[in-house]
Amino acid sequence: MSKLAEFKALEAQIEEHKQRLAALQGDEGLQKEIEFESKLRKLLAEYNYSLPAVIALLDPAAAKGRKAAVAEKPVRRERALKRYKNPNTGEVVETKGGNHKVLKSWKEEHGSDIVESWTQ
Repeated sequence: MSKLAEFKALEAQIEEHKQRLAALQGDEGLQKEIEFESKLRKLLAEYNYSLPAVIALLDPAAAKGRKAAVAEKPVRRERALKRYKNPNTGEVVETKGGNHKVLKSWKEEHGSDIVESWTQ
């Protein structure tokens, strides 16, 4: 693109933005928001408060909720200890999971249903 074409495109954009700005300046809703913001900032300065401090004062749960959601990790429940007693040999196996060498051999030999009935 030539410099002249780029210049004319930028001028057109500036003109468009000027028109949008003029339309916004005449909007009553915008004027009310500007007035509210200026009064609020004067009030905050008068009482030496910051905006986050006012939010924390008005809604402490929201201020704590944001920090708590990031900081907390879900706690995983600890597995319960299971005790199996082989009625044939009297041998006792204590485990928190099913990946125990002796328990696996019992389940292969006697079947899972029967070994699960050996829990105490």
